[in-house]
Formats: sequence, structure tokens, C-alpha cells
Amino acid sequence: MIQRLPPSLTPLDTALAALLRGVDPVAPVALPLSEAIGCVAVGAPRLAAYPSHDVAAADGWALRANDLVGASAYAPLPLATAPVWVDAGDAMPEGCDCVLDADAVEVSGPLAQVLAEGVPGQGIRRAGGDIAGGTTAGAEGYPVGPADLLLAGVAAVEGLSVRRPRLCIVNVPGATTTAHMIAGIARAAGLDVRTLEAAARDEASIADVLDASACDLLLTVGGSGLGRQDAAVTALARRGEVLAHGLALQPGRTAAVGRLGKVPVVALPGSPDHALAAWLALMLPLIDRLSARQPRRQITLPLARKIASTVGIAEIALLAEEHHAWMPLAVGEWPLQAIARADAWLIIPASHEGFAAATPVDAYLMQE
Repeated sequence: MIQRLPPSLTPLDTALAALLRGVDPVAPVALPLSEAIGCVAVGAPRLAAYPSHDVAAADGWALRANDLVGASAYAPLPLATAPVWVDAGDAMPEGCDCVLDADAVEVSGPLAQVLAEGVPGQGIRRAGGDIAGGTTAGAEGYPVGPADLLLAGVAAVEGLSVRRPRLCIVNVPGATTTAHMIAGIARAAGLDVRTLEAAARDEASIADVLDASACDLLLTVGGSGLGRQDAAVTALARRGEVLAHGLALQPGRTAAVGRLGKVPVVALPGSPDHALAAWLALMLPLIDRLSARQPRRQITLPLARKIASTVGIAEIALLAEEHHAWMPLAVGEWPLQAIARADAWLIIPASHEGFAAATPVDAYLMQE
């Protein structure tokens, strides 16, 4: 069966609204720190102060600064009792408030003398200096990042509560490189990714692996176009429901959205540029809804040169930051080298003809 796009393309906003209809956030799960990065935090544990008491920040002699006033190599200060040696991380002895380097104290048998002054706090990590009591590891509705894991690990938190949607990717033969790219992006976005591969590009083979029983969203990669062997959309229609095929989106015109039972489905084109564009325009809003994520941050900069766009088609522009401005790299059609160079992306609404040079625009970062 050769599929054909409808004579009129579905507006991006219409397709996205149909895709998101009835989609609710997934239930939170508790994950160990090693698996939580990229997932969207649900609440955030309040951490105890760290360190819990003053500790040595470096190896050396623990002393009290007020006892060392005037000490120097020219006027050594004898000590009544031998000082205590501490290693980095050791608790500071009672009454000591500084750590001097090894060569600042001379020890000869039972006699010790100091050759330098000290100041309170020198060579010490104060209680709560690294992590103030009540600090949170992560923020509700935002992805868990490396800094959050650092704080949680230092504070001996074993796991975090997050939302991690389960994504099933069906690779249609011929689109393996694109499927691997999308799987990598999805894992970095904190999704629990499972991949399947259709035995062939025909409708029956693709339909056989469309299984939404253990996922929150399903993605097919490849086979969504107009070729004689492109059958991903007809396979979806056979197993579930196609809500829109043929979108007023460039790149990404042959993408489709649908349902398999209650599970939302997006059919991505096999071409890397078209698949990535449809991922940005369709999949990111869907993932954000399932994760209960707060709105993504946008960076506002003026355009270094104008962007021209076709009215009636939502086009995505790739941008690079140059001299505190957004430099357009590609609009509508994306060379792979433009994808590699891009720092950000911008959707130009179908109602716009583009933007003049120097116009401030809000762009999303490719990597947050």
C-alpha cells in the first residue's frame, strides 16, 4: 500500500493539541542517584548541613589563631604543648580554628615552635560551608543535573523522586542511524528508553512490533513518507488511530501523530534532520507534559541577519550564538553540519513571513 499525504497539511498547533489531549503526568518513581540525571524532579529533599562540623581543608597543624599573634621565622613562638596534626577531612580539635602548613611549625622532640601567624578559618571548611542546612537537591519540575547529584551524594542521599516517562522506539529498517540519534537524545532527556526493530518495512512487520503495553509514549523512526516501502503510518492506522499525517512543518512534513490505545504515538521521518525537527516540535512538548516539567528556558538575543519564512508552514530555524546575537544557520532545510553547529532553535509560526535583522527572538537551547 502506498500512502499519500492529504491535499492540505495539518497545522502544527492542531496536530500538537491532538497529541497532547488527555495526556497526564506519569507517576513519580524513586531512583538511585546514578539513574536520576535528566529526569524531572518531584519535590526535592532538604539536605542537612555539610560538613556537620568544622573539618580540616588541608593537611597540617591544628592551632588557635589568637595564640599565634606575632609568630614569624624571625620571632618563633614556642608552644606550651605539642600541636595536633590533622589530615584533610579530619574533624578540628576542640578550641582550634586554623590549620597551618607543615613547614610553619618546627618540632624537635617535645619542643615545638610556630614560624607564622594564622587567621581564624585558615585551612578549614566551616560547618555548613559546603551545603547550608535546608538546601534542596534539585527543584520541583526541573531536570536533575550533575550539580544536584553532587549535593545529594555528598549529603548521603540515596535516591531522588522523579518522573521518568517510558519511551518505546520502533526502528523501521533503513533508519538505524536516525533511531540511534533519537535514542541518545531521549536518554539524555531522562527517559526510560526501550528500542525495538521491525523485521521489514512492510505494514505487517511494523504493526507486529507496535506494542504500547509497557510504555507511556511510542515513537516510530522511518517509514512515514511517500515511498512504496513507507508503511509506518498505515501500520499505526491498522493497530491504533492516526490523528494527523502530513504536517505544516518544515523540516518534518511527513511526521504523523496518533494513538495506540491511550498511549500517544509520534511517527518520525527517517531522515535525521526531519526526525530531529519533529522531535523538537512534537516530542518535547509531549515529554514535558508527561514529566510535569516547568516551561523550558528561552534565551532572547537579536538576530544577526534576517530570517525569511513561508506563510502557512511552521518552519524551524537553527541558530548559533555569535557576538551576543543569534546567527541563523538553516531554515526549513537543515544540512547535517548546521545541526552539528547549532546552539539553539526557533519555531517560526505559520502566520509569519520571518523576522527582520536585529529583531530580538526567544530561542530554545539545543542542550540545556
